[in-house]
Amino acid sequence: MKVLIRGAGVAGLTLAHELATRGADVTVVEKRMEIAGNASWLAGGMLAPWCELESAEEAVLKLGRGSADWWDAALPGQVSRCGTLVLAPARDVSELDRFCRRTSGFRHLGADEIAALEQVFAGRFGRGLFFAEEAHLDPRNALLSLSDKLRGMGARLEFGRNSAHANTDIEVDCTGIADRRPELRGVRGEMLMLRTAEVSLARPVRLLHPRIPVYVVPREENLFMVGATMIESDTAGPITARSTMELLSAAYALHPAFGEAELVETGVGLRPVFADSLPRVERDGRNFRINGLYRHGFLLAPAMARQAADIILGNPAAKEFALEAHR
Repeated sequence: MKVLIRGAGVAGLTLAHELATRGADVTVVEKRMEIAGNASWLAGGMLAPWCELESAEEAVLKLGRGSADWWDAALPGQVSRCGTLVLAPARDVSELDRFCRRTSGFRHLGADEIAALEQVFAGRFGRGLFFAEEAHLDPRNALLSLSDKLRGMGARLEFGRNSAHANTDIEVDCTGIADRRPELRGVRGEMLMLRTAEVSLARPVRLLHPRIPVYVVPREENLFMVGATMIESDTAGPITARSTMELLSAAYALHPAFGEAELVETGVGLRPVFADSLPRVERDGRNFRINGLYRHGFLLAPAMARQAADIILGNPAAKEFALEAHR
């Protein structure tokens, strides 16, 4: 079966991998000249289904809890299974109680246990939550590695184009916010990339705050991704001064050393969202769509790719399962 996939973000590449692994003839077309710059490129890469229950439906846990295994199998060595640490400043410690009520899969930590996990926080936080089963990866390494692997599997990746190919059996739209349907809205997410050798983290850290909760995700070479705002807007302009100050302030509240960090990059991504904030696999004859991944791209893309591949390749139970996941 010949399948054309539009969009080389995380949705398109995970579907391409799932289909190519099952023997399909896959072509991915991308209107950008390279992978860099899309919303997936700017993602945090947290595979954190239990933490996401704080503001998401139970379906996110159901669909996302196997994502770390999928990524580990697809790209061995790129998934870090160190869990997620959730903290709050002393004045906002009630936010931890709220987070507890909305989530699961955690254990409570005291000051000594926090310091044992991340020495850099010794003496700074008295209470925390630890989600030991969660994981993370570097989205940029993952996208580039998945692209290289797909080429090695015989798939074609064509950049700088978005046109159809002749003799294609199936076409799948994975273009995210570029699919301008009225039921799909954009949520703007802004991020910073900081560099400092004064902070060392083994895992993502979420700092709870009633106005602007923030996460800090460690990367290689003393880099830390700080994100992300959630603004109801489909404007893709540069990051605002207000958001920059708020993200920097939150990072400083996590550890003062971030106040002296180098600000090496800012970015803005538009996340596609349906009204129920859940993703969908949709079919119209030979045309399919995967969209609505919102802030859960790397977490939910593997499950959506499996569902879409099952439907495309003829698993008779796949359509019912895909619909059931979003009720």
